[in-house]
Amino acid sequence: MFTRSDFSIWSILKKCIGLELSKITMPIAFNEPLSFLQRITEYMEHTYLINKACSHSNPLERMQAVAAFAVSAVASQWERTGKPFNPLLGETYELSREDLGFRFISEQVSHHPPISAFYSEGLNQDFIFHGSIYPKLKFWGKSVEAEPRGTITLELLKHNEAYTWTNPTCCVHNVIIGKLWIEQYGTVEIVNHSTGDKCILNFKPCGLFGKELHRIEGYIQDKNKKKLSVIYGKWTECLWCIDPSTYESSKKNERRGGGDQKKPKPSEDADNDEADDMPEIQETVQVIPGSKLLWRISSRPPNSSQMYNFTSFAVTLNELEKGMEEILAPTDCRLRPDIRHMENGEIDLASKEKERLEEKQRAARKERAKEETEWRTRWFYQGSNPYTGTPDWLYSGGYFDRNFFDCPDIY
Repeated sequence: MFTRSDFSIWSILKKCIGLELSKITMPIAFNEPLSFLQRITEYMEHTYLINKACSHSNPLERMQAVAAFAVSAVASQWERTGKPFNPLLGETYELSREDLGFRFISEQVSHHPPISAFYSEGLNQDFIFHGSIYPKLKFWGKSVEAEPRGTITLELLKHNEAYTWTNPTCCVHNVIIGKLWIEQYGTVEIVNHSTGDKCILNFKPCGLFGKELHRIEGYIQDKNKKKLSVIYGKWTECLWCIDPSTYESSKKNERRGGGDQKKPKPSEDADNDEADDMPEIQETVQVIPGSKLLWRISSRPPNSSQMYNFTSFAVTLNELEKGMEEILAPTDCRLRPDIRHMENGEIDLASKEKERLEEKQRAARKERAKEETEWRTRWFYQGSNPYTGTPDWLYSGGYFDRNFFDCPDIY
């Protein structure tokens, strides 16, 4: 990482209070060397949870696994205070992971407002995961808030089920002075459109004394609003579920001054596929006896704090392996020069390249306006979500045929 202490963020941000930040150019030192399209790909880090959902015959257990996946998808943001690079219009990112059983493609489909569309499929034809994200960034004086508008859809093909949800709001505090820290808050509602079951997850705001920081509490209900399961934990640590009546009696006992809660032991990891090869993580969630572990955060590389707090998964995302260049689309993030220079530690070159690319994008936009031609997206088209009816960007297909002859020249 570069030190950010030489830059006065205040001199830039004081002009922006209450404004939308996507139109403001920030110094490159506040970035991390990944594009926002690569950041979205981090949703796939815990794909084993989708596989687990596919393997369950019970719809309640499927919803529990999907809820764990939805939480795990935002967990990589913990301590990630660097801003990903804004994708250029037409930029793409692909990732195929045979070991994890998926392939993924995303495209920047709009520049103002910035919209990123993605599509992923299981290599065993067992799931499809897709969505479009429109992150609305606002500056509030001491903090930057990112509201991730857009619907996320997971389809479990064997069960003929579709789940939809929207991510919580993410906020970076102390952007002017002090230690940067992140919280996520808001209600995430996961809907199973086949059964009518819902999972309501409440990401709690920090509160006055920080007692609620990172906490999640919620429940799964059936279509008649009967509570089937309670879910609790922290998005930075782990997620547990328990029977609602056991949960209520435990809470009553706690209020009476009892409390038979305990810290989790490693032996309770039986439900997590990754548990065997993970060092023990210091956890602060009080576990109610009788709870079942749904998910636990992966440990980070030992030098992660010097590497933008990347996870082991994030560290690999910009890797350009031998022979890759011949098969990648020319618009892939891995080929983007400003991000590559930043990763290589060449910050001045990265800054110059970033300016050049943004200028090239502006010139192309002016040219289109002069010729009165519309930008055409390559891999996604604008439509509506088949389950919610809300506006969405849907995958046109064909990316993995690798017919890239008419891709735009954006770098």
